[in-house]
Amino acid sequence: MPQHVSTRNASFQQWQALLSNRSKRSRTGEFLVQGVRPISQAAQHGWTFRAVLHDGRAQPSAWARQLWESTDADRFIVAPELMQELGEKSEGTPELLAIVEMPPDDFGRIQADSDLLVAVFDRPANPGNVGTLIRSADAFGCSGLIVTGHAADPYDPRCIRASTGSIFSVPVVRSESHGEVLAWVEQQRQATGLEILLVGTDEQGQTELADVDLTAPLLLAIGKETTGLTAAWREHCDVLLRIPMRGSASSLNAATAGSILLYEAMKQRTAKG
Repeated sequence: MPQHVSTRNASFQQWQALLSNRSKRSRTGEFLVQGVRPISQAAQHGWTFRAVLHDGRAQPSAWARQLWESTDADRFIVAPELMQELGEKSEGTPELLAIVEMPPDDFGRIQADSDLLVAVFDRPANPGNVGTLIRSADAFGCSGLIVTGHAADPYDPRCIRASTGSIFSVPVVRSESHGEVLAWVEQQRQATGLEILLVGTDEQGQTELADVDLTAPLLLAIGKETTGLTAAWREHCDVLLRIPMRGSASSLNAATAGSILLYEAMKQRTAKG
């Protein structure tokens, strides 16, 4: 039987903390998911639901009814005004919210094969940019996305909303430093024999995007929004490329630049067959 939550009790306070408290998300290993498409994507891709929250309306939608009746997770009927707070909506009440289990930050979630295409986002500060790049990674056939260093949390609700649920279909792994990523790349080279190419983006890069062969097993490194790639990343990249621009803009948004790179990689791979 579902439990009823009509006050800001301990359960509600725990869910509310997941919205803004990164440490709380990490300690509990769970995060809150808002929106029909993200929740549907989580269910479709087999993520573990720990709890499903419903606003208790008398006539639920077919979507909400199906998910509510099929889940093995704990179920809660939550007062509409509390659901509105958790949904972070100024108008309207979300019908359904989900508490989802966080996967491990394990590079093994990324399949290393001849089609390898991994985006690395180094120290991004904006959760929306992380979510946007995850969405592009999904659209352009990326094997996975790695977020390195002191960075925005991929499980921040703002990131999940910006990804429109793509975070549930593309492996996203957090890594403390570039060294961990480079060690994983070297392990894959030795274990599989893949010649993995490391490509970085840099405004001063000597090679234009269209002149780089992106059909090989590939790791694309995109730098922080304000300062770009670290010296360590630039040092270890096999190629530093730039995206040619004709207008007055001196640079592109980091997620936009990463999306252009991933599109070019997909285009080249499609043409090669």
